[in-house]
Amino acid sequence: MKKVILYTDGACSGNPGVGGWGAVLIYGKHEKRISGAEGKTTNNRMEITAVIEGLKCLNQPCEVQIYSDSAYTVNAFEKGWIDEWQRDGWIKADKKPVLNADLWQKLFELTHIHKVTFNKVKGHADNEYNNICDKLATDAVKNFKTAL
Repeated sequence: MKKVILYTDGACSGNPGVGGWGAVLIYGKHEKRISGAEGKTTNNRMEITAVIEGLKCLNQPCEVQIYSDSAYTVNAFEKGWIDEWQRDGWIKADKKPVLNADLWQKLFELTHIHKVTFNKVKGHADNEYNNICDKLATDAVKNFKTAL
């Protein structure tokens, strides 16, 4: 099984507001950078979208190490929240619907195609690839606003 490293980040100008996401996929010596933006969204949606879009780039099942500075995204998997949400019909323990359920459902499906491990990194620190993803996401926001 191919081993891929995926760094991701999301950004939002206003929350909600214009949001962007960035991702870097690394396979051996190969590196692919992707990004995108949406008009009215939240930072959390962009964090999840970055992971989804990164995984969608993979054309076969892979072993993927995901690095994100989003505790929301990482904890959903590392603390087992996503399995509970899925089991309970995307309803939280407090009986309220899971926020961003549409994205969580897509991500849940994608993580079952690949062997995925989530890793939390410190944001806006000295992690080169997290900083690249942050720039991809913030540039996507700027470019989206300019295009309006």
